[in-house]
Amino acid sequence: MPSLRLQRVRELLRRAIGETIRREISVGEAGLITVNDVDVSGDLKSALVFISILGNADQQKRGFQMLNRHRKRIQGLVGRSIVLKYTPALRFVLDDSVVRGNRVLTIIEELDKSAGPAAE
Repeated sequence: MPSLRLQRVRELLRRAIGETIRREISVGEAGLITVNDVDVSGDLKSALVFISILGNADQQKRGFQMLNRHRKRIQGLVGRSIVLKYTPALRFVLDDSVVRGNRVLTIIEELDKSAGPAAE
């Protein structure tokens, strides 16, 4: 279990990165980009940013490319907005857990509908 300090840094980075992405990248061009979680290394020098992109397939692809292309700028803006000894090197990863969770909920609802009349 990560320390309390590490948890606070993760949350601070998640909010700062999300706010920076919201200001820098257009929703119409890249879809709605949300930061789901940030995993920070123990020495705080690197961070894995789990993102999800809502939009059509073209917007998702373009959004991920834009994030990687503007990674240094986003990292610099985050470094100016929060005070840490080191600004972590950011690496973006697509997180499809929300999509998978929605799919599981849909399957459960379908099972409930099909099993409902038989149980009565």
